[in-house]
Amino acid sequence: QVSLEESGGGSVRPGESLILRCEGFGPAFSNSSVAWFRRGAGKEREFVARIGWSGRTSNYADDVKGRFIISRNNDENTVSLQMNSLAPEDTDIYYCAADTSSVIHLSARDYDYWGQGIRVAVSS
Repeated sequence: QVSLEESGGGSVRPGESLILRCEGFGPAFSNSSVAWFRRGAGKEREFVARIGWSGRTSNYADDVKGRFIISRNNDENTVSLQMNSLAPEDTDIYYCAADTSSVIHLSARDYDYWGQGIRVAVSS
């Protein structure tokens, strides 16, 4: 069992940066892959970035590659998403999710545990 809590959202101007943090609770968290999704416009939440349990592997959506960096600290049970060069189209609700399988999953339907979501707003 894993529970997740996001923090760090807020309002920024275009070009600025923001760090989202996901804190995990439960013994399975350190062995889980963790991903960030955002609500998006479609029915399914939109993949943003993922990091494996060890922190050695990561994946990014094309539209955030080179701007966002995902990292984790298993001593603190946290996963961070450094978001740089933010643009208005990054405005959304961002969710942290955990997957206890060993498979690389980039779809929201494959994640079992979710945080409540946190708002990011980018506007001038």
